[in-house]
Amino acid sequence: MGLELAESGFDESRLSEFRQRLREGNAECLLFDTLLDRRKQRGWLKARERQRTDSTHVLARIRATNRLMCVGEAMRLALKSLAVVAPDWLLSWSDAEWGERSGHRREESRLPQAEGERLVLAQQIGADGQRVLTACFQAPDL
Repeated sequence: MGLELAESGFDESRLSEFRQRLREGNAECLLFDTLLDRRKQRGWLKARERQRTDSTHVLARIRATNRLMCVGEAMRLALKSLAVVAPDWLLSWSDAEWGERSGHRREESRLPQAEGERLVLAQQIGADGQRVLTACFQAPDL
């Protein structure tokens, strides 16, 4: 983009200037072709295969991952709050596996990679949440 090595920050106007220079020099195709060539060299793109140009599948995966992360984080925070308010009560009926599933923050890197495994995790978190709600409503001292 023509930035100096000692550039202290990025100004948004630089991006539009870069785009303008690409258009003026008719270099946008050169940039795109270079990107395609590098992806082919790394094996990310195969010759004569269909490539998707829409983002529907990417957005769907992001949405599913985000939902799983939010549900897992909600369960973690609920258990953490119960551990502060009623630690003995929580220990008396909690499942030992909850520490593995809900003991740490949910991040993409900690989610299972396979879709089936993600579904199993979502079902486990849902069952854990149902158990927490049922136990809370049945507990007279909470």
